[in-house]
Amino acid sequence: MNPKRISIIGSTGSIGTQTLDIARAHKDLISVRGLAAGSKNLQLLCEQIKEFRPALVSVPDAAAVEHIKNFIGSEKLPPVEIIPGMEGLVALAEDDQSDVLVTAVVGFLGVKPTLAAIKRGKIIALANKETMVAAGHLVVELAAKHSATIVPVDSEHSAIFQSLLPSLQKNAVQTEVAKLLLTGSGGPFRTWSKEQMESATREDALKHPNWSMGAKITIDSATMMNKGLEIIEARWLFNLPVSKIQVVIHPQSILHSAVEFVDGSIVGQMGLPDMRLPIHYALFYPDRVPSERVPRMSLAAIGQLTFEEPDLEKFPCLALAREAATVDDSKACVLNGANEIVVDSFLKGEIKFVDIPRNLERVLSEHKPIKSPSLEDILDADQWARERARLVLTA
Repeated sequence: MNPKRISIIGSTGSIGTQTLDIARAHKDLISVRGLAAGSKNLQLLCEQIKEFRPALVSVPDAAAVEHIKNFIGSEKLPPVEIIPGMEGLVALAEDDQSDVLVTAVVGFLGVKPTLAAIKRGKIIALANKETMVAAGHLVVELAAKHSATIVPVDSEHSAIFQSLLPSLQKNAVQTEVAKLLLTGSGGPFRTWSKEQMESATREDALKHPNWSMGAKITIDSATMMNKGLEIIEARWLFNLPVSKIQVVIHPQSILHSAVEFVDGSIVGQMGLPDMRLPIHYALFYPDRVPSERVPRMSLAAIGQLTFEEPDLEKFPCLALAREAATVDDSKACVLNGANEIVVDSFLKGEIKFVDIPRNLERVLSEHKPIKSPSLEDILDADQWARERARLVLTA
């Protein structure tokens, strides 16, 4: 197979570092063309630049640019083009010398560069679910227009993508699929009562039973907002109504998701709860390549798998997101933007865990939805949601 040239937006985060771990193990098949990261871990970015020698780098601001330039000079590394801000993210996305864009950044920040890469007809390894939540209809329309390929990196959507592939290839999803089964561990509070959750702390919420993820995604898993956002993402990725998307709690996180077909067959994808598996699949798609970096699983050692229904009373965020998924307007974008602000407030110790859905409900109640929003509408709705969430939190 031909070597893949990749660029990574969010290279110092959990998905980004695991992507580079796979690139490190397959230097003959993967070259790193571009890296983008925030200011929180510039030293790690410098180490990545030294190891992988990208041609393009994006950082948030002028101060970070100077930091990278000084490092490159002190290490006597080859020249690197460094572009700050959103302009840099878009430049990485549009770079014609890159085949695959890995969108690994968390939050709304991934929307513009993802759309830019789609317009170039690239393969997008999409780990940024917020892009599909806020602008799913635009992503789908542009991908069809520019023959871009979206390969999901979320373990659940990767599992569904792999299970659906024969139906996708013959354009038969609508006629062959009865429902999508999105599995979720239930998070750290699956066995807690509503009364116990009233006193849940930041430390409690960050203790995910199976997955190692960033703080924001871990909190979303604890509220089950993560699963709700995945419903919205699946609705757009696979062009199926919400009525055909079912959430199933699976505490062991071994069946990453499944598809029930109209003949009653259920086809799913299993593996250990390790993000390197869906990342590996997305990087090499449509091929399958052996790798020592992806852990192997023994079914006999696991012993048993269990499943249960989600509790919507304990996890109202899941209900909020499911409702937003049923409409073609700006509600999902507002939910996503407000959630980022409210979760950040919880992580800072400013509100209680159970205040997260309560504040989201207040923001949504004040929003006037815009049907079939344009990109400008989406950007405006996201900004409004964040500003309104900040006001609600201080009220």
